[in-house]
Amino acid sequence: MKPNMAFDKDQIVEFVRQKSNRPMKVKELAAALDIPKPDYRRFRNVIRELIESGELVRLKRNRIGLASELNVVVAPISITRSGVGFVEHGQDEPDILIPERQLHTALDGDKVMVRRTGTYDGRPTGAVIRVVERAARNIVGAVHTSRHFVFVVPDNPRIHRDILIPAKDTQDARDGEKVVAVLEEWDDPNRNPVGRITEVLGFPGDPGVDMQTVVKSFNLPEEFPSEVIDEAERASAASIEEEAPRRDDLTDEIVYTIDPSDAKDHDDAVSVERLGDGYRLGVHIADVSHFVQPGSALDKEALTRGNSVYLPGMVIPMIPEALSNDICSLRPDRVRLAHSVIIDFDSSGEMQGWKIKDTLIKSRAKLSYEQVQQLFDTGKPDQDTKPVTDNLLVARELARILCKRRFAEGSLDFDLPEAKIVLDQQGRVLEIGNRIRLESHRLVEEFMLAANKAVAVHVFKKNVPFIYRVHERPDVEKIQDFADMMKRLGYSFPVSEHVKPAVFARFLEKVEGTPEEGFVNELMLRSMKKAVYQRDDIGHFGLAFRHYTHFTSPIRRYPDLLVHRLLRKLKRGRYPKQFGQKVSELIDRTANHCSETERLAETAERHAVKVKQISYMAEHVGEVFPGVITGVTGYGFFVRLDELGVEGLVRVSTIDDDYYQFDEKNYQLIGRRSKKAYRLGSTIEVGVARVDKAHNELDLYLAKAVEEPDLPPHKAERKGAAVRRRKAKAKTTSKKGTQSSGKSKPKTKTKTKTKPGTKSKPSKKTNKTGGPKTTRKKKTSRKR
Repeated sequence: MKPNMAFDKDQIVEFVRQKSNRPMKVKELAAALDIPKPDYRRFRNVIRELIESGELVRLKRNRIGLASELNVVVAPISITRSGVGFVEHGQDEPDILIPERQLHTALDGDKVMVRRTGTYDGRPTGAVIRVVERAARNIVGAVHTSRHFVFVVPDNPRIHRDILIPAKDTQDARDGEKVVAVLEEWDDPNRNPVGRITEVLGFPGDPGVDMQTVVKSFNLPEEFPSEVIDEAERASAASIEEEAPRRDDLTDEIVYTIDPSDAKDHDDAVSVERLGDGYRLGVHIADVSHFVQPGSALDKEALTRGNSVYLPGMVIPMIPEALSNDICSLRPDRVRLAHSVIIDFDSSGEMQGWKIKDTLIKSRAKLSYEQVQQLFDTGKPDQDTKPVTDNLLVARELARILCKRRFAEGSLDFDLPEAKIVLDQQGRVLEIGNRIRLESHRLVEEFMLAANKAVAVHVFKKNVPFIYRVHERPDVEKIQDFADMMKRLGYSFPVSEHVKPAVFARFLEKVEGTPEEGFVNELMLRSMKKAVYQRDDIGHFGLAFRHYTHFTSPIRRYPDLLVHRLLRKLKRGRYPKQFGQKVSELIDRTANHCSETERLAETAERHAVKVKQISYMAEHVGEVFPGVITGVTGYGFFVRLDELGVEGLVRVSTIDDDYYQFDEKNYQLIGRRSKKAYRLGSTIEVGVARVDKAHNELDLYLAKAVEEPDLPPHKAERKGAAVRRRKAKAKTTSKKGTQSSGKSKPKTKTKTKTKPGTKSKPSKKTNKTGGPKTTRKKKTSRKR
């Protein structure tokens, strides 16, 4: 075999498949491939990478086999709240289902080796043979002490076993305290996992403990290393005078920032002016890349974090505040370094041209969204908006034009409510609700979208590798699921492999103003794929943009920081030769990592909001609120409270006026006798029955009869005719009944029979060791 071929992964796998008649040790495989001794270490590393990817598997006595030939799969496992595991098995294959009894000692996120065992309901099933690699995790939970044992009950509902803590590893944690634990040992599924407590957070309800549990649960970064802080402080103290002559001086331009009222870092500013019949927009972004040098400790830490994380009452920044809140913040009346995109538009909002520049700017005003909105609403400027009033009104004109054009081209506008949480100084919740989306918010959004689009088109035309923000077309199966759901609500949605964004946009216009508008928006969003970073420019489906990237937030998103660096490298139209040879690998590595950190941050942020919402609702048990049904299952239905934005569950076991059956096809619960239906989109009044802070669950009860969602005219007319027919039939039947003997047959009670072949659940096993085997009580999962 040729030397280069020996290090080609595809060809190694093919060699093992075609010419290796049995599993071999690495040295035997190297000998069969004629690998020279000096190259053996490199070859061994390639084999290790193939094992990590799951294409090859390590067997007993360190032999290497082909996963496909051994009927095994090596991949991370995802375990649901109900205790069932799923392992991915190729892009076009359904996930392998792992029953709870076949999980062995796997925990959610572990890389496992799974053997295929058969199929169930058309889905492949399997059993975990062994855990190949434990996921790095903190286990956050509450300490419980007994006479002989200490154990931690995990907060994470996907971890179904309690963690036994030896006496020497308790950190003197007291019963009921929240702690952070790590897994030390678990190789026997008949025993409880053993761990040790690494940190005691405090009792639930203590100030800051709730958000600390979120930070620890998701392994979010906390304090910056000292060398990173030192580097940031040195960078922030640097003078910009030496850099100033190399930049376009825009300090005489009318530039201003618009941010939340409590914002400390101002990383984007705008300027707008009329240009003949059109407009000139300037989007000026803090030049973070000038202060954060590639390969520095500051840069490595920013890349590791990937993005800032925003939790209620706290921010985990990507770069230290010495930079983000000072030299890289576009404060008013301060000269700052910026990376600017200047775009010319015609009167219809079409881009006519753009320039990307390194600039000097000086903001004239620091404005809040509320201040700008007040000017728009009243026409009366306050002290801050007065110096830039004329510019703001021109900016409003342009933003409206851009918005109208974007929607006309099919861009989607998911007008989903954003949670609003007001805290006191101790972190206690004073108020929850939904943030109001103002026109001033849309103004800034339109200008940032325009800048990001211009940068993407600019680089695309150069035909060089770049990092794009892409959003794939949704899978046709997901579109079909969405269409089926909408059909139950009386709407028709076309299904096509080549569906265009405009089809979704027009549908959103159709449901605008209806009671079900909010959750239809949410269901449509769920049918979409997740936007990610990648080198392959496939466009952004949701925005209906052929080219798009992220340029406007380098303080809080690392991909934006990389975009600024790449633009600077492209000043002559091409990357320098040496940099160009490695840029693709740099982009791919950054894109994959930052897509992952973004997903983690979004999940943590949603969880943190839920924690605060549940905390607030604990003070309102027994109170009644209006809401809308957003999900229906066999065990109940979910209701989102209108004004508060929090979601809870009405369990079917609490509805005592009838026996309710789950109509899965139509996403509704129907009363067996009354035919009363609880379906998606119905408005309803519910009361708060119970709040479970430990598991972030809100139980609701019915307070008022359900109201069905408004149907489209043709559906409403059809339904009305059906009701009239039923009434007429009932009237006829009633007349016939009066002519009979007058005696009705006695009602007989029927017993519900158990289906043949069903078995009762086995009793819990007794732990073979001295310790108690405690299995977490399963919580009902929310599946839609």
